[in-house]
Amino acid sequence: MTYTLQKQAMDNLFQSWSKDYLIYGPTLIKNTGRFSDTDSVRYDKLTSIDQLEFDKKSDYSFKDIIFPISEMLFSYDATGTHIPEPKHQGALVFLRACDTHALTRLDQIFLENGKPDFYYKRLRENLKIVLLPCRTSFENCFCVSMKSNIPHQFDYALEVKDGAYILNTQASSLSALLKKEKTIDYTVPFVTSNTVVVEHAKKIDVAALTKSEMWREYDSRCINCGRCNLVCPTCTCWTMQDIHYSDNKSAGERRRIHASCMVDNFDRVAGNHVYRPKNGDRMRYKTLHKVYDHKLRFGVDLCVGCGRCDDICPEYISFSNILNKVAQESK
Repeated sequence: MTYTLQKQAMDNLFQSWSKDYLIYGPTLIKNTGRFSDTDSVRYDKLTSIDQLEFDKKSDYSFKDIIFPISEMLFSYDATGTHIPEPKHQGALVFLRACDTHALTRLDQIFLENGKPDFYYKRLRENLKIVLLPCRTSFENCFCVSMKSNIPHQFDYALEVKDGAYILNTQASSLSALLKKEKTIDYTVPFVTSNTVVVEHAKKIDVAALTKSEMWREYDSRCINCGRCNLVCPTCTCWTMQDIHYSDNKSAGERRRIHASCMVDNFDRVAGNHVYRPKNGDRMRYKTLHKVYDHKLRFGVDLCVGCGRCDDICPEYISFSNILNKVAQESK
């Protein structure tokens, strides 16, 4: 069922959602962009539908909502260990089509890759998805090439058209709230082409590709800042951090925090050995994980073509170009 809502009706619906969920969505934040006089679009808690950014792609992903940047796993004191309450008991999140596919990738990693991750699962179980349909492609997107342009598993779809809000939903719980609203025929839109096109390698010879000289370009170009990993909706590497309280030696906590395969010391092991000291080798590792390792196990690429890594890179390294180079090298 699809409804046409005017502003007051949309405000009423938003307040109804707010009673049961924390609401997160992309919102414009002034003067927080790559340069001092530019803005950025980031995920944040919303208290009004007016805060939601409909027209721009978010610069950062949604994953912090269910995979926090810093998350306490447990604390301990003289009485024993204590698991903290979850970040939220229920959340409603606005996502683009590519991000609905990214959420599926996160589920594969945290829920289907052996024993389910307890901390991820308890946040994921009470998650509702509101699709923000894309009628046109954004800069650097290549979702069509990665087959993530068609929306996947969402509870609602919402867009603004001709000054009204278009809401698509199958939720019977909204029937009483929306019974007076006008219904229309509607098909959820999605993009069918991007300016950026990625060629898929039909077969990847990992041994040969590992020796390829194509990675040496990134030894100097990449500055291993890790931004690409942090904005990516499907990067899930983390590290552990133990915190000991100086005022109470019997108390402390363990946290897991986001990590990046592109930064120094990520792969440093006992004996001070480093598996990938060169930035080009790190780029190879990340790339093959996105389009080879994950696909080998789950049947789909880990990359969903959102283009955020291309948007954020201070050295203007294009991941879509890297994927095309991999395809050419594989020939």
